[in-house]
Amino acid sequence: MHQRFTHIIERCANRPPIRMAVVHPCDRISLEGTIAAADAKLIAPVLVGNAEKIRSIAHRESLDIDGYAIVTAAHSHDAAAKAVELARDHSVDAIMKGSLHSDELMHEVTTPSSGLHTQRRISHVFVVDVPTYAYPLLITDAVVNIVPTLDEKRDIIQNAIDLAAALEIAQPRVAILSAVETVTAKISATIDAAALCKMADRAQITGGILDGPLALDDAVSESAARDKQITSPVAGRANILVVPDLESGNMIAKALILLAGADAAGIVLGARVPIVLTSRADSVPTRVTSCAIAALLTPVR
Repeated sequence: MHQRFTHIIERCANRPPIRMAVVHPCDRISLEGTIAAADAKLIAPVLVGNAEKIRSIAHRESLDIDGYAIVTAAHSHDAAAKAVELARDHSVDAIMKGSLHSDELMHEVTTPSSGLHTQRRISHVFVVDVPTYAYPLLITDAVVNIVPTLDEKRDIIQNAIDLAAALEIAQPRVAILSAVETVTAKISATIDAAALCKMADRAQITGGILDGPLALDDAVSESAARDKQITSPVAGRANILVVPDLESGNMIAKALILLAGADAAGIVLGARVPIVLTSRADSVPTRVTSCAIAALLTPVR
């Protein structure tokens, strides 16, 4: 596990475990991640799913889930609905996806009757530890919002800034990405970037230092920014990368993981409780770090 992720977990050492609903944990990796997070005293798991199936998988994989609460559900859709109900009733502090599809869980979270809505747009943030990059790095939104509007991008950025504060990144440098670093009517993302920067000037976005549009190399490479004669407090040192759409963000995150040896934990923000939206490819340490991030976002009872 990379050093920054270790630090995130260590920050939870004096905090009580949060009550976390684990939705449909019906495969080995879901249960392993849950057990590891519980053993690290980050979470007190509530397993939500088919109890017989969960116990059968645990027995087959020699995993000890004795002592964990289990809320029985008929199937994955039912498990998602019951987990949302537990969060709405304050019976759990957070939710973590198990082996169901992300859309199944997020459908229940975002439905108007879920009781988990706030005034903010729900969005996802990857917390990425890149060995070759000198700064903490967050990427948003590469999972939930497909082609966000200007107002939705405002919430996406504010969610990420608030997360950065919880991770002790003071005044994070926010790079609003596009393919180019100049504003042009031909590329709508550049116009959004310029508007978002002005919104920050008018305190419609607070707590961070924004600049954009910036191309990816401008955002993370000081030499690239220097070669292009870009003078910016963000260029070359970005803490938050705000992508124009889900596809580009997903590609950036996966390229960093697969080609640069990065670790990437993730969290969904903007709901009443933090939601750990795991990927099937997530390792146990990544799942544990995501639970630690959820714990840092949860007020101590």
